[in-house]
Amino acid sequence: MRLNSGTPPWRSTLQDPPTYPALEDTIHCDCLVVGAGMGGAMASYRLSLSGAEAVLIEKRRVGSGSSHANTGLLQISNDKSLTSCMNTFGEKNGLLFYQLSQAGVRNILDLPAKLDIDPQIIPRSSLLYASTPEDVPALREEYKNLVAHGFDSDFWEEDKIASVYSFSKPAALYSRSDAEANPFRTVHSLIAKAAMNGVHVYEQTEAKQYEFTEDGVICHTENGRIIAKKVIFAMGYETQEFKKDRGAELINTYAVMTKPLKEFPKWHERSLLWETARPYLYFRTTPEGRIIAGGKDEPLTDPERRDIRVISQSQRLLEELEALFPEIKGIEIEYSWGAVFGSTRDGLPYIGPHPKFPHCYFIEGYGGNGTVYSMIAAELLTDTIAGKHRPELDLFSLTRSAKPSPS
Repeated sequence: MRLNSGTPPWRSTLQDPPTYPALEDTIHCDCLVVGAGMGGAMASYRLSLSGAEAVLIEKRRVGSGSSHANTGLLQISNDKSLTSCMNTFGEKNGLLFYQLSQAGVRNILDLPAKLDIDPQIIPRSSLLYASTPEDVPALREEYKNLVAHGFDSDFWEEDKIASVYSFSKPAALYSRSDAEANPFRTVHSLIAKAAMNGVHVYEQTEAKQYEFTEDGVICHTENGRIIAKKVIFAMGYETQEFKKDRGAELINTYAVMTKPLKEFPKWHERSLLWETARPYLYFRTTPEGRIIAGGKDEPLTDPERRDIRVISQSQRLLEELEALFPEIKGIEIEYSWGAVFGSTRDGLPYIGPHPKFPHCYFIEGYGGNGTVYSMIAAELLTDTIAGKHRPELDLFSLTRSAKPSPS
């Protein structure tokens, strides 16, 4: 599966990333992690802290799949609101999902002090604005539910928004304790630290076949074998090609990054910006003074068609950005790209075991908050592999009902 089109920007931000050999031997381990994107990076890092003997393999280069197209917004709020989660899954489980996301963001914000390569993880506030006046009542209800359950959020009226931004919207939720990240640097930093802690990392090492035995899994690569007691599959959207119950609806999404601005527009705290419309537009800044704009989702096409669409969709994103911030009109795009993106029908990621794959666990962090889901998954699965029961996995079960009941 070709995951990306156009020119993602992140590789230019880390000139000499660490490299790793290909596997050419037979090795044994407690846990094999398949996929060196964000999910695999988080999992291998957490395994390295647990004392488990772990191996990480990647069929390409580290961080060159979906993580290379990730736009690095890290939020407590999800594509599915807390209100919707409580209505769908019940108050207890809906709240649990948001509490796990909150803990995930906090854990990610703790990472820079523990890593050697700066991941450019920066605390940010967020502004979720009403796309239309009709969205205001639902936004107000979401605010009431967030505050009632201890989340740090304010409801802003139109005049408050206009006082600190270049634009005006009918209403918005202003939230604290979110973050932005450089996904490419984050993946490399986590894996480099995991390798330093003893994880064996192999690039350009594709799993060709798996044998599921009574005691574990034997993974055959082109020039080697890995005999593992447990396996974590962290293959992102390519998991769709690996097992029949795919779970996610795939689409194309697009993003641009501008050239650095000489002077920044009226943009309160350089907060993350997104909207209530679905599919939504989103915007963030970078430490170098650039702006990222993303969205304009559309049905999945073949990669060649997506390659062509990058040009027109990038122009549309630039127009949306200039509409919000008229003072930057004429700014130039430096990077533009498209990518495969997916979300689940009920809005939750898939994390955990699968009955048809013994001794195995999956990280399927589908949705707009995939980096946070990767952190949640790494915490839950590392504990599970170490023998600690984590009942939260039931919420993310790969075999959960397609029609959840709030009861």
